[in-house]
Amino acid sequence: MDDAEIGEDYQDAVLPGARWEKRRFVRCDFTEADLRGLVTQGCTFDECDFTRTDLGESRHESSAFRSCTFDRTVLAQVSWRGCSLLGSSFVDCRMRSVTARDTDFTLVGLGRTDLRKLDLSGLRFREANLVEANLTDASLRDADLRGARLLGANLSGADLRGAKLDANGLVQAKLTGAQVDLDTAIAFAAAHGLVVS
Repeated sequence: MDDAEIGEDYQDAVLPGARWEKRRFVRCDFTEADLRGLVTQGCTFDECDFTRTDLGESRHESSAFRSCTFDRTVLAQVSWRGCSLLGSSFVDCRMRSVTARDTDFTLVGLGRTDLRKLDLSGLRFREANLVEANLTDASLRDADLRGARLLGANLSGADLRGAKLDANGLVQAKLTGAQVDLDTAIAFAAAHGLVVS
């Protein structure tokens, strides 16, 4: 990978349709930059600021966004494939048209985010903040939600078959109408003090 760009100022940059491969950015400021249609492959972004950045229609493959800030960022039709968003935070971002495959959301802040009806199957949300997130009718099949903070999270109608949840999540989240497998049903009963025999 090329030498890192450290602390570079990309504020208000206009770079629509750019293609970046194997580039590394550390503590760079992309505030209000126009990165619509950006394509990244094998890039890393550490502690970068994407406040009010336009990332609409961007595609990211095997890239890492670690401890980055996405505040009011435009994420319409963003695609993440084989990416890591470890420790990043999303504030007031519209994510309804985001697609993610084989992507790691471990320790990500998604509190109060609208994730209704998204296909999040197989993704890792370990120790993520999903407090009061709206996951109504989302597909979380085979997702890893162990250690996730789910207080007040709405998982009504969500597909949780094969998902991994711990007892706290099963007690704290709203699960009305969620689809679960037998193992999760037993864990749910136990988490609510029932004795299954």
